[in-house]
Amino acid sequence: MPRSRPSKTAIKTVKEEKDMKKLKTEKTKKPKEKKPRKSFKEAYTDTRDKVWEKKRARVKLHHSFRRSYHEDYDRPLTVPGLVSHATSTLKILFKNWKLFGGLLVLIVVCNIAFVGIMNQETYETVQSSLDESYEMLQNGGELGRVAKSGLLLISTITTGGLTSGMSEVQQVFLIFFFTITWLVTIYYLRHLLAGNKPKFRDGLFNALTPLMSSFCIVALIFVHALPILFCVIVYSSAVSTGFLEQPLYAFLFWLFCGLLGLLSLYLLPVSITALVATSVPGMYPMTAVHAATDLLQGRRTKFIIRILFGLLFLAVIWVIVMVPLMWLDLILKENVEFLAEIPFASLCLQIMTTFTGIYITAYIYLFYRRMLDDTN
Repeated sequence: MPRSRPSKTAIKTVKEEKDMKKLKTEKTKKPKEKKPRKSFKEAYTDTRDKVWEKKRARVKLHHSFRRSYHEDYDRPLTVPGLVSHATSTLKILFKNWKLFGGLLVLIVVCNIAFVGIMNQETYETVQSSLDESYEMLQNGGELGRVAKSGLLLISTITTGGLTSGMSEVQQVFLIFFFTITWLVTIYYLRHLLAGNKPKFRDGLFNALTPLMSSFCIVALIFVHALPILFCVIVYSSAVSTGFLEQPLYAFLFWLFCGLLGLLSLYLLPVSITALVATSVPGMYPMTAVHAATDLLQGRRTKFIIRILFGLLFLAVIWVIVMVPLMWLDLILKENVEFLAEIPFASLCLQIMTTFTGIYITAYIYLFYRRMLDDTN
């Protein structure tokens, strides 16, 4: 069958439809308008306005030389008392002893494997030097065991016996394990306060997501602590050269160190609070720093007082726990010969140091949560 050709009217209608489509497309298409090129001054002002739009929502106090009134920076904070906060933190840790006890054992084992415990020779050197120093003060040449164990604890901590002889690699491992302890403890507390029941393995596998952001904030903490470290270095040099023997020079030196210490005390609360904020997955370091700055505006003094009281509370716990253990260690090593080679006191110091890290993390996080939940 031969194919039938379309009629002329059908061909005309098809052409008309194509022409109509062309007209519609020409009407809808708008000619591209060439945007005038911005000058450098206009581009600079636009970017500056965008930056200030982001900053307007933040709390900004004392950022200029204008006078700040009390009404501007008075931010009341309704939180429990110092003793109540310290004891409630201890209750939470002991109530969930399986989670935090497992974390304590894991961190202690990792520290012994990768960092090592305090050298037994260092501990024995401190003990022998303590005996020689106080031999002249006692009639029989011996110090009371309880007083001796307390002085031995203080001497071991203050002379750097806990970290003596560590290489740079061991120090890096120590910071790494502390960061893990920080993140896992906050993960457990966040889920416990939300009413959940986290498992031990959940913290190890899910809490380490913001590890890189936490390392950035840890580096910021070292930067904020540089004024205090600089004072320590200058003090050692001044003592060795006899610079502090002159009263005027000593006064100027301590005034200079006091100003640098105030600078670090002003900066460190922000970086410590930012380290808590970075534990939230997806939080960038600078965003955490800005959030911590806004949260602590007008509250830095309360935060510093709270931290100092927490350290004092920990010092009391150390005395209550470690003095009897060191007293027992002294008795056993005096009566049993083969126990002299067992680093019992060093192991106890390692366990207490890890517990200190867990406690101070929970202490700071609970105060951070109370600042967030405060209606003021």
